[in-house]
Amino acid sequence: MGAAVRERVIFEANPGPQMALLSCPIEEIFFGGARGGGKTYGFLGDWICHAYEYGIHARGIFFRKTNDELDEVQRVATILFLPLGAIYHSQKRIWTFPNGATLKLRFLDRDAHADKYQGHSYTWIAFDELTNWASPSALDKLRACLRSGEAPIPKSLRLSGNPGGVGHNWVKARYIDPAKPFTAIWDKETDSWRVFIPSRLEDNPKLMLNDPDYWKRVVASANGNQCLIDAWRWGSWDIVAGGMFDDVFRREKHVLEPFEIPSSWHIDRSFDWGSSKPFAVGWWAESDGTEATLRDGSKRSWPRGTLFLINEWYGWNGKPNEGCKMLATEIADEIRNREIDMKLSVAPGPADSSIFDSENGNCIAQDMADRGVYWLHADKSPGSRKAGWEKMRQRFKAAHQWPMEEAGLFFFSHCLQNIRTIPVLPRDPKKSDDVDTNAEDHAGDACRYRVHTPNAGHAY
Repeated sequence: MGAAVRERVIFEANPGPQMALLSCPIEEIFFGGARGGGKTYGFLGDWICHAYEYGIHARGIFFRKTNDELDEVQRVATILFLPLGAIYHSQKRIWTFPNGATLKLRFLDRDAHADKYQGHSYTWIAFDELTNWASPSALDKLRACLRSGEAPIPKSLRLSGNPGGVGHNWVKARYIDPAKPFTAIWDKETDSWRVFIPSRLEDNPKLMLNDPDYWKRVVASANGNQCLIDAWRWGSWDIVAGGMFDDVFRREKHVLEPFEIPSSWHIDRSFDWGSSKPFAVGWWAESDGTEATLRDGSKRSWPRGTLFLINEWYGWNGKPNEGCKMLATEIADEIRNREIDMKLSVAPGPADSSIFDSENGNCIAQDMADRGVYWLHADKSPGSRKAGWEKMRQRFKAAHQWPMEEAGLFFFSHCLQNIRTIPVLPRDPKKSDDVDTNAEDHAGDACRYRVHTPNAGHAY
């Protein structure tokens, strides 16, 4: 009598995005988008395939932002790895497989902590919930650890994330904006390819089957905020889940085509200083109620005090949240040149109060004043940050109705960096009425200074 053999399936990739993740030959993959898309499960399954393909040469490391976030990863890993004979060494947080493959579970809450991995070699690296990191610094440092001198085997860089979080801007700029999903993107700097594989709840049939009401709870948790629903349920990257302005900013209402500024309107500028981080200069026109002539020849008036960002200069190196390290004197000279080109009389406006501080005999505001560029002190008193963000929210909301009853806030369409960064600013997770200062908030700060600072004062 023959013996019956029963095999147990430990991991089976879901058809669609998870299967694409496991079969994609591209080294760097960003996977995910909506909640419930099976990101962690898919990554650990991808590691299993890598471990059993390359055995003792497979060395992996799995990162989350905080130690507590690793608990869920460890729970899923235990379910998948124990039946395969893998052993978990809890003190070192390392899984060792029977064929010698090893996977480390690590948290990385500060970019500087990436330095301690210099000299390490891994064939498989994963960052789960990448948008929790404010910048790509840690990821880019650890990219150098993706190597294997022992055997010529393929390397894997696996990244996941949902819309929102402090890293929303740079993740969106690097993985979402350059090309359509499933389209390979060539990166000249790293001399490699990367690709975005989107995954939604519908792509996780096991969760849909075992917990059919999960999507209802996701929608309910948004409390009727359609922006949150679009992000959490459908993986939209055009807004931030729980952002400072995602419920009040509407591109179709707040972004206008440029028009000629009436001569009676007041024009000034605001400034947020930065060197290793971007600086932001914004030029503003404030309505006095006088009608303006739009491009199509029609005339329109706005309530007195309505602000229009008519031009911008964003001091970055082309990478989100990285500055260009210009000197204050160079910035001042370029501001003067730009204002000459604009052919407008520009009054001094509010600037980050830090530029008025003197350090070792040097003062940024004085250096700029020596070049003919003067500033007012922005309000940095206790509570001014929260008050400024709230005033911006009020002005954005004022534009929702027409005719407007209160002063609003608008951006000209060529002010691309303000439009890119301000609508997606995330709230501080510990102070919901403030913006997370780790985010790319420089244009937002310059805007907040102008909104919150009266149009009067002594220029430095």
